Amino acid sequence: MAITTPSNSSILLSLSLLLISLSLAESQSFIGVNYGQVADNLPAPEDTANLLKSTTIGKVRLYGADPAIIKALANSGIGIVIGAANGDIPSLAADPNAATQWVNANVLPYYPASNITLITVGNEILTLADQGLLSQLVPAMRNVQNALGAASLGGKIRVSTVHSMAVLTQSDPPSSGLFNPALQDTLKQLLALLKDNKSPFTINPYPFFAYQSDPRSETLAFCLFQPNSGRVDSGNGKLYTNMFDAQVDAVHSALSAMGFQDVEIVVAETGWPSRGDSNEVGPSVENAKAYNGNLIAHLRSLVGTPLMPGKSVDTYIFALYDEDLKPGPGSERAFGMFKTDRTVLYDVGLTKSSQQTPTTPVTPAPNTAGWCVAKAGVSDAQLQANIDYACSQGIDCGPIQPGGSCFEPNTIASHAAFAMNLYYQTSGKNQWNCDFSQSATLTSQNPSYNACIYTGGST
Repeated sequence: MAITTPSNSSILLSLSLLLISLSLAESQSFIGVNYGQVADNLPAPEDTANLLKSTTIGKVRLYGADPAIIKALANSGIGIVIGAANGDIPSLAADPNAATQWVNANVLPYYPASNITLITVGNEILTLADQGLLSQLVPAMRNVQNALGAASLGGKIRVSTVHSMAVLTQSDPPSSGLFNPALQDTLKQLLALLKDNKSPFTINPYPFFAYQSDPRSETLAFCLFQPNSGRVDSGNGKLYTNMFDAQVDAVHSALSAMGFQDVEIVVAETGWPSRGDSNEVGPSVENAKAYNGNLIAHLRSLVGTPLMPGKSVDTYIFALYDEDLKPGPGSERAFGMFKTDRTVLYDVGLTKSSQQTPTTPVTPAPNTAGWCVAKAGVSDAQLQANIDYACSQGIDCGPIQPGGSCFEPNTIASHAAFAMNLYYQTSGKNQWNCDFSQSATLTSQNPSYNACIYTGGST
């Protein structure tokens, strides 16, 4: 076991990040959600607005510019992304007046009461087999940006377009990330426009699809942010413990290779389906809860990625509701985190009521399951993987190093118990934080001994 004792400065940094994450617990400005509408059973816009306001979700992405939804979100403070459809691109590109009319119809009547922050022009255009739209994309974006500038909104509302991971021809290892050479000319124009206007590069990373293409148990753990041995980037030696970070950093590397490393990355879509067809690998409520719950915990930690540490990438989770009219395999209709009666399908800690009760103070019940420990019979290999994972997530594993207060007994089982519990205590104390590939359990028995104190217990 090789664990580096953290320096005083790194401990202070970890404490600072924890305090920052606590201060952001109310707004969660970096956590958004996609609100798709390919369904015939969605709640009224006002009801959806009330649902969003009852959560810590800070932003919502629409695929169009539905006026009823935009108006329903007025004065909520929730950031709104609206979209110009692929079919709008030819007219927006050909005529600046069309872009002005689009902004006049879809932005000016609602802003600033409705907090529109970004307009996406088209969805995954660069990977469609439509050369006409490809050539028209940047002119359309430029015309919309100019129309916003003419309305004195150029520095307040930005313009981008959304991409699939297929814009990259190389992503593994992350440091080798490269865009498709066939798209270089368009990307140079697009990225220059984004840089000039401080607009983000928006991307759709889906670890779910990565798992489907490599359905091994170790790949699932890597995709679900669960304990795993990690993957070392052969290009720079950095350790990756989850697929999300690897995919985002591959995009960062591709941007850097083109000289646009300062362009902000925004994750426009990512998620995991709760069900699918019988021949689909990966969809389940358990996996969806694990992915989205662990993703949210990862974002809240502000740890960042190996290439972009110390900050969280703005991330829009797909999706708010299931969409029962979407074509394709069953999983396509099952990405929702909430039911259409506005109750949670599975709880990932997004509702404000799950974090606090602001109107009627109550005395919290004693925490009768206060520590995370290993289950009986877990192999040393699994426990070592748990140690490696937990100690790579910013916790202080110094006590289980030689000379530390918890080094003795010098066994993998003892060291794993300490590391797993500390990870659980510092990651939100959600049940999924004490999963470790189903090798851990919660207990009410304090495992502390002698001078080795385990954080946790009754609150």
